[in-house]
Amino acid sequence: MIGLLGKKTGMTRIFDENGNVIPVTIVEAGPCFVTQIKTKDKDGYDAVQLGFDERRLRSTNKPLIGHFNKAGVSPKKFLAEFRDFDLKDLQLGQKISVEIFNEGDKITVQGISKGKGFQGVVKRHGFGGGPVSHGQSDRLRAPGSIGASSFPSRVFKGQRMAGRMGGDKVSIRNLKIVKIDKDQNLIFIKGAIPGHINGYVKLIKK
Repeated sequence: MIGLLGKKTGMTRIFDENGNVIPVTIVEAGPCFVTQIKTKDKDGYDAVQLGFDERRLRSTNKPLIGHFNKAGVSPKKFLAEFRDFDLKDLQLGQKISVEIFNEGDKITVQGISKGKGFQGVVKRHGFGGGPVSHGQSDRLRAPGSIGASSFPSRVFKGQRMAGRMGGDKVSIRNLKIVKIDKDQNLIFIKGAIPGHINGYVKLIKK
């Protein structure tokens, strides 16, 4: 498995050779730099840590400055680990670009979903709500009963109720790379991906 870090820049559409419309998400992918190489002997598992997007030096604390100096790279905003990289060919500070992907590849995209704040059960869980008749004019978007009274006399853990929605780690598998612009480090992915515009994502190829 290999991967890359990127930033979601927005959505658009492109046309294939037959004139069909393809909705795509544009991701600014890399260039990423190897900031740490973890091994089973030292860290308990094999992984490579990549850094993406420039960060101001005055906004970086001293431990991170030392971490980046050890790798020989400038401070980065987004760090993430990938397992199952071929560690033999990697070195600290090595640059990894969109060239590791090809058009037509199937990838997994991981990102943080948009935060929706406190939402009710209709939006959060897709409940249908109650009828607007028989004296229930104010129960259209209500959840209804949440538990029995005599037994078990409690609300089950995990009961679907109103609450905070979004802001979760989301993975979408088998998304197709439609186009790659190597000059501008852009990847065009068919369909939508998690997160807001300028949100960071992981692109994983298996």
